[in-house]
Amino acid sequence: MLAFPLIGNASSDKKIWKAAEGVYKYSPGNGYSSMFVVTDDGVVAIEPVNISHAKGLLSAIQSVTDKPVLYLLHSHNHWDHSKGGQVFRDAGATILAHAEAYKWMEANPNPELALPDESWTGKQKDLTLGGKTIELHYVGMSHGLGMTVFILPDEKIAYIADIVTPNRVGFAILPDFNIKEWIRALTEVEEMDFNKAIFSHSHAKAPMGGKKDVTKTREFIQDLQMAIVNEFKKGTPFGAIPNTVKLPKYKHWAMYEEWLPLNAWRVMLEMHMGPFPWHVSTP
Repeated sequence: MLAFPLIGNASSDKKIWKAAEGVYKYSPGNGYSSMFVVTDDGVVAIEPVNISHAKGLLSAIQSVTDKPVLYLLHSHNHWDHSKGGQVFRDAGATILAHAEAYKWMEANPNPELALPDESWTGKQKDLTLGGKTIELHYVGMSHGLGMTVFILPDEKIAYIADIVTPNRVGFAILPDFNIKEWIRALTEVEEMDFNKAIFSHSHAKAPMGGKKDVTKTREFIQDLQMAIVNEFKKGTPFGAIPNTVKLPKYKHWAMYEEWLPLNAWRVMLEMHMGPFPWHVSTP
């Protein structure tokens, strides 16, 4: 499992946060966070991560309620988020993922990955249990396969994996991201009806976030694109651009010095392959 510096809650003993009545964030200090929803009829868990995390998540749920876990939901296909499902299957849960993620999991087995019991297609699926509704929104090509954003419309809470990590530049070389479609997906998420958000990766000092974090992530990517264009127009040699680009607006973000050049390489190369309007006017 990859480490995520300066995120998670390694500095805190607290592992469970209450976001709303019946809605909880679980973050054990390993850089990953899950969400679970307690209803009158049972529990819905989101994001098993791996076997160790899944066991901790199940224990956290059992510390809050004696209701059975009836569903485990996946956000997308990547192994670092989708392993550990057998822990919940053994507890009696039905495992659910978008068809795009399901197909990938089926084709790429892992000893710690339990193939979901069910898959779904299309842009949205609503899951209602015990009077609570969870909207599953497939945001299409962006990061990985089957990327799903979860919205609780009554509580106006979202669970968002990977496509937003508040107050941190993009992860290293932005593996398995499609930059153009990532921006489109973030724009779609900005239009969804929620106020508070739980992110799969977030800093311990800010266990909850909101829509503003989605907007800031989109702006960061677009600001990076424009900074690259500016260097290109100034005549900066192509290969020197990633180490020349600076974005002072984001210098307080985690991993700014370490990962900004890597972000710039990935974004620049994807822009170079097109289509991107390199002639676009900049301030």
